Amino acid sequence: MVGIGTVLSDDPSLTVKSEERRKKRVSSGLPENPLRVVVDSFARTPTNAEILRKGEGKRLVAVSTRAPSHRVEELKGLRDVEVVVTGDSRVDLRKLMEILWDRGIRRLMVEGGGTLNWSLFYEGLVDEYITYVGNVIIGGEKAPTPVDGEGFVKGISLELIGSERLGEGVILRWRVMR
Repeated sequence: MVGIGTVLSDDPSLTVKSEERRKKRVSSGLPENPLRVVVDSFARTPTNAEILRKGEGKRLVAVSTRAPSHRVEELKGLRDVEVVVTGDSRVDLRKLMEILWDRGIRRLMVEGGGTLNWSLFYEGLVDEYITYVGNVIIGGEKAPTPVDGEGFVKGISLELIGSERLGEGVILRWRVMR
């Protein structure tokens, strides 16, 4: 799952890159790519976005009731794209999670930007946080951060549950404490 900011800035496809993993998914009765979800309150996802065009598999675009109807209809007209309307001025993430749960989705990887990440943490919808710390420092006032949004008065407490070296960096797995 990604937010519209990530779609507009990075144009990701969210496809499974590894041929071996795609084959394993297919042999297990799954499609090559998992369901790809875009959180886009105002239906700004371009119809030629990679996430909607590249690779086989289903896509779901979640919009709010304030999304322009002509944009919603354009998205609905694309192959393998379903549009779900939930929330008034912005996508109701809790309702979206219920919709995904009802469809049998029990694990969701979010590669969203800071705004989507913040919203999910704020709503208490994150169980695990995984981050990669690499050997390059990126900074500055306009540099992306893992969590943007309005911020937190109290921080989110994490418990380290695993680490793994990957190349010149490390992957850290954290459990979100409630």
